Amino acid sequence: MATATATNSRAIGAQRAQVSQLTMYDWVALDKRGKRMKGEMPAKNASLVKAELRRQGMNPQTVRERSKPLFGATGSSVKPRDVAIFSRQIATMMASGVPMVQAFDIIADGQRNVRFKNILTDVKQNIEGGAALHEALARYPVQFDELYRNLVHAGESAGVLDTVLDTVATYKERMEAIKSKIKKALFYPVMVLAVAMLVSMIMLLFVVPVFAQTFKDAGADLPAPTQIVISASEFMKSYWWVVIGGIIGSIVAAVMAKKRSPRFAHFLDRVSLKIPVIGNILRQSAIARFARTLGVTFRAGVPLVEAMEAVAGATGSVVYGEAVMQMRDDVAVGHQLQLAMRQTSLFPNMVVQMTAIGEESGALDNMLFKVAEFYEEEVNNAVDTLSTLLEPLIMVILGVLVGGMVVSLYLPIFKLAGTV
Repeated sequence: MATATATNSRAIGAQRAQVSQLTMYDWVALDKRGKRMKGEMPAKNASLVKAELRRQGMNPQTVRERSKPLFGATGSSVKPRDVAIFSRQIATMMASGVPMVQAFDIIADGQRNVRFKNILTDVKQNIEGGAALHEALARYPVQFDELYRNLVHAGESAGVLDTVLDTVATYKERMEAIKSKIKKALFYPVMVLAVAMLVSMIMLLFVVPVFAQTFKDAGADLPAPTQIVISASEFMKSYWWVVIGGIIGSIVAAVMAKKRSPRFAHFLDRVSLKIPVIGNILRQSAIARFARTLGVTFRAGVPLVEAMEAVAGATGSVVYGEAVMQMRDDVAVGHQLQLAMRQTSLFPNMVVQMTAIGEESGALDNMLFKVAEFYEEEVNNAVDTLSTLLEPLIMVILGVLVGGMVVSLYLPIFKLAGTV
């Protein structure tokens, strides 16, 4: 029995390998009425494409192997929104009784993103070769992450793949909405600081030197603020490349350190959570992602301990991700989820209490969805509040940097006018 199973596994594996090695051909043929038709077909060689066309009653005219791009796959990158739309489409088709392979054909044919179209075609070919959907998707871990594949696997095992895919589509859309809110909240202050620094550099490089030369020709005694600005201008003119290189280098070094050093990433994330207003938005966003992701996985039938491994990476926060992994270890030894949450000291009492009610009533997924909806709304309100608070802050920053330099440059002129 074991030998037969092993033989079947090897046969399926070989079949999948053959499918993945197929080449895509573009063909042109004449049908029975002499009408010119064109299309594409995966095959081992052009002869098999011609044979298949003849079998379908067409007269092949040209069959050419699709040229491969010099620098990898063409087309723009696959965005999470593309994956969400794909999930919704295939869920709708499967619920309507369309076979999975045919659904992939229809969706791939309507794709404008060439890269995603090639991915869907390859996934379809692997399914035809005997692979399960979650196994075929595993070939593309960037586009279909572990959480996505776990949910699909759970749906396949339970026989409710169309329902799970529809839930995944909703989940992806909600996550993208909250991500865009976070980006909006962080983009505004970063751009303000960047513009303020750019204006300051332009003044130091081009405006201040003109005033400095005028003061030098007049032989006037310069006040301390004016002297500081002129010294800064002279330094910028001589070492502008050091300043710009230092800023860019610091940003690149911080990004690389965050990726390679878990300790630095944890430190940076903890500091971010303590920033007034912005830290609160990041904290609420992490809780909303945690609650919605865990709710989706739990409803799909993924075991709680396994689900929390995927949830940890979906919080968008290193601090909360580590806390979820700690919670997973506590749950694995028999503790209740609400008790494990309380031990981290990162979740508000309301979240802990609603989780406890969900565990006791057997409706944990519903309670988690309510928590997610509450905190998603809180993030929306906080982002709107941040935009209102930043408007006067922008005026203060620009006034201090730009206005301060302008005033310091005019101080000697005011002094000279007072002595006349």
